[in-house]
Amino acid sequence: MASKDLFFLGLLSFSALSAFAEYNEPGLVMNYYKDTCPQAEDIIREQVKLLTNATRTLHFLGSETSSMTALLRRVLSEKETERSFGMRNFRYLETIKEALERECPGVVSCADILVLSARDGIVALGGPHILLKTGRRDGRKSRADILEQYLPDHNESMSVVLERFSNTGIDTPGVVALLGAHSVGRTHCVKLVHRLYPDVDPELNQDHVEHMLHKCPDAIPDPKAVQYVTNDRGTPMKLDNNYYRNILADKGLLIVDHQLATDKRTKPYVKKMAKSQNYFFKEFSRAITILSENNPLTGTKGEIRKQCNLANKLH
Repeated sequence: MASKDLFFLGLLSFSALSAFAEYNEPGLVMNYYKDTCPQAEDIIREQVKLLTNATRTLHFLGSETSSMTALLRRVLSEKETERSFGMRNFRYLETIKEALERECPGVVSCADILVLSARDGIVALGGPHILLKTGRRDGRKSRADILEQYLPDHNESMSVVLERFSNTGIDTPGVVALLGAHSVGRTHCVKLVHRLYPDVDPELNQDHVEHMLHKCPDAIPDPKAVQYVTNDRGTPMKLDNNYYRNILADKGLLIVDHQLATDKRTKPYVKKMAKSQNYFFKEFSRAITILSENNPLTGTKGEIRKQCNLANKLH
């Protein structure tokens, strides 16, 4: 997906942080670090707050920013895969890791840091506080081809999107809620120009097209340029249900946004979430919880990385 700043598919990709373990040992519990690093969650919360104030964008929580690992033994990682276009502000995760290492060296996994910082970032953006378990361990390798099996593209059909998430235990209202993360942040022009050039997609709200053309004036934008359209012009840095009202008015930027509002399987839930933010938050919290517990490495599997962008053997 192309949305730049909250984390719909980021949380999916933290399963890749755990290398999509073949084993699922028990181990995720509430407050896992209460004895080994009692201040862990407070430190993460404070760092998220500091980073939010410093960046104003929570890039490290983005739907394109939350997977990790650099090139491992010439194998492309999630960080380099095209669908993770914005997973470049990985330094924010490293900042949190460094703060934790000062307090409790070698204790808190990067996978748990990611999950907890995402949870706290949701709150910082006005979203619900979600109770999430911890106890994950980090994978020893990371493969883009594995991520691609689970990460639907913004141009894929709603059937593919629903199927991919169904494979991780997310039902239709859960998918609709997760896509509500597109309420926050921005979408790069490189992901939008096919709806604007050579001809404007007639499905787009014509009142919104002028703004999109102004923000994306080139049919072939420079992929390295900072050209983007804000997902929600009304509340661009607030996680709320305005996204659903927008897509019902044909103001969704991505094909998947349009499909969500028009597909007969998802439209009823879009309408319900457009009317009730409480319902949106309830389904969003439920879906995030399911994703956060999706096949993690626990127990003796994996490792606790010293540095989040490198497996210990490469450190």
